[in-house]
Amino acid sequence: MYVLLGLLSLLILCGLGLALNTLLWKRRAVQTVPPRGAFTRISTGRLHYLDVGAGPEILLIHGLGGQMGNFDCGLIDDLARDHRVIAIDRPGMGYSDRPMTHPCALADHAELMFEIMDKLEIHNPLVVGHSLGGAIAMAMAVQDAERLRGLALLAPLTLRAGTPAEVFDGLRIRSDFLRWLTAWTVATPAALRQADAVIDQVYGPEEMPPNAPTQGGAMLTLRPSHFYNTSRDYMQSGDGRDEMSRKYAGVTVPVRLLYGTEDRILDPQIHGAKLVGRHPQMGLKLVPGGHMLPLTQPKVCAEFIREASDKMRGSLTIRRASPEVYR
Repeated sequence: MYVLLGLLSLLILCGLGLALNTLLWKRRAVQTVPPRGAFTRISTGRLHYLDVGAGPEILLIHGLGGQMGNFDCGLIDDLARDHRVIAIDRPGMGYSDRPMTHPCALADHAELMFEIMDKLEIHNPLVVGHSLGGAIAMAMAVQDAERLRGLALLAPLTLRAGTPAEVFDGLRIRSDFLRWLTAWTVATPAALRQADAVIDQVYGPEEMPPNAPTQGGAMLTLRPSHFYNTSRDYMQSGDGRDEMSRKYAGVTVPVRLLYGTEDRILDPQIHGAKLVGRHPQMGLKLVPGGHMLPLTQPKVCAEFIREASDKMRGSLTIRRASPEVYR
């Protein structure tokens, strides 16, 4: 009996020690990467956003485990020279709130994006989505294309593919309680221990920019809420995706994709070439590089987005396959 009590006490002490360590890293992350935008409120709680520039509107949607800093290493400033650029922390990420049990399938994210558009008075924007943000942008086009000017997607998730990248293994947690417990105990030390391997897979073959931890916001990944909501987003990212992809043929706004040929997270041949092969009204541009193009190649992304924006001015609507619109 005493041995069991001793082991239980030791386990509790270890858990408290891990939770304290997580809390310290959380505070350090917040001090290092404070909020950079403004706040408003939507149905999920507080929303953190950045709204800069003037001109045709561009809505930036970051990917899985990201936040608005993913676009803020040159891309936002470049686009804001001649566009109104709105970057958000998706609800649950960065400094935006989301209830712990709020549904987060792609359709749910898309509904929140339209709510954000209403709140921030964004009309007929070009939607730029990176990675999972690209899938959310496609869900928006499937739900209500008439509210959008078009999509310019950076390394987007578009179709169901084979085995996910190893970097996502630790996110496969089905229980919200176990997810919360992991977030407050082992997630942060595991992230620190595996940082080099994760960076190599996420950014490779390119180098992670030196300002990615701060200006790019990567330090915020050490917050327990970040892990919790990233895991929930990952586990629900496949819900309804097959049904959504069957509706791509009916999307009536222009769609352009930019992919790095050496992307180690999402296969450009599946999520890019295969998609465009099925739907030739969409356009694909391939460039040398990896998955984190908004951070590693902001000038290339800005040129791609600006070209898409120029070609998608007005109320352009696609009713048939017409690739010349995109190229």
